[in-house]
Amino acid sequence: MTKKVFISGCYDMLHSGHVAFFKEASQHGDLYVGIGSDKTIEQLKGRPSVNTDKERLFMVQAIKHVTKAWVNSGSGLLDFDKEIRELQPDIFFVNEDGFTPDKVKLCNELGIELIVSKRIPHGGLPARSTTSLRQVCNIPFRLDLAGGWLDQPYVSKYYPGPVITISVHPDYQFNDRSGMSSSTRKKAIQLWQTDIPEGNKELLAKTLFSFENPPGTTIISGSQDSIGIVFPGVNKLNYGKENYWPDSIETETDSSILEFIEKHLYFITLSPRIGDFNVLTDTVINQPNAKNLANAANKCWDAIQNKNLQDFGSAMQESFKAQVTMFPNMVSPDILEIIDSYKDNALGWKLSGAGGGGYLVLISENPVPNAIQIRIVQT
Repeated sequence: MTKKVFISGCYDMLHSGHVAFFKEASQHGDLYVGIGSDKTIEQLKGRPSVNTDKERLFMVQAIKHVTKAWVNSGSGLLDFDKEIRELQPDIFFVNEDGFTPDKVKLCNELGIELIVSKRIPHGGLPARSTTSLRQVCNIPFRLDLAGGWLDQPYVSKYYPGPVITISVHPDYQFNDRSGMSSSTRKKAIQLWQTDIPEGNKELLAKTLFSFENPPGTTIISGSQDSIGIVFPGVNKLNYGKENYWPDSIETETDSSILEFIEKHLYFITLSPRIGDFNVLTDTVINQPNAKNLANAANKCWDAIQNKNLQDFGSAMQESFKAQVTMFPNMVSPDILEIIDSYKDNALGWKLSGAGGGGYLVLISENPVPNAIQIRIVQT
């Protein structure tokens, strides 16, 4: 009997990359496609779909490689849970950037083979993604490597210290509410449309910070977000006690250092933060914990400067441990289980977003299977 192959995705602005993916998946058997609803896309991406789910379903069903397609009934990254249980496919076929530990767990539960494909364009055609077909936007995302929370006065008042950030090329449309400064980036797009303008970087970052936090704002977004987006490379933001803005900013754009970070940094996709989650409950913010966070961030910066991979990994891990000690709700039992499955093969780890949202970020000497890697903005 022919095997049943299942794939799931948004398939907004259908392009040759989608068709190549369908063709590759269909080589394993009859292809069944679950499509994310309009509501799911807005929930995950923080924006409405270009084409409605009815339009997307019509187009996907018209592709000769597809046996059957439907709009998934659920929500989130596993919006197809009901449908895959009903279909009971032999194979679940995903791209590398569609791989998540939750999908592995689900496949193990249901006895389904999970096959992970690389994005390879059909012969002679250019690589395509929905992001690339939209208006080209070069405004970066931001990841904090260590020291996150020290840009908040209610933490730095106990012990000041640095936050280490990198400016991340928008090669991926990182999920909304995933700790990659997507909300600050949206404000930057409102201000500047597609590119960070020329000019004084600190003045531009202050403009973005002020635009995101107008007078009367109750919860102030940390300035590391705007600085991490505007300043290229890897940056050390040195915060004084109870200051919203750092006393100084050290920027490193040496290509060998940035390539060192890029080579050893891996991202595993997790579910985004959804619902009424509040990381600011049950906190344990005090002088020893804030000092541990500051010390870890300083160690991280030194390790990057010296390209010392072991110290880089341990510093990022120490920073994450200090964060979780102060903000226990940053992790959940499910997230800890995922971390446990990777930590034996990693030198360090952290979450990009509080509450387990976004991405598990790993430092590893060896390639991490099915993980994605990023490029750092150099100029």
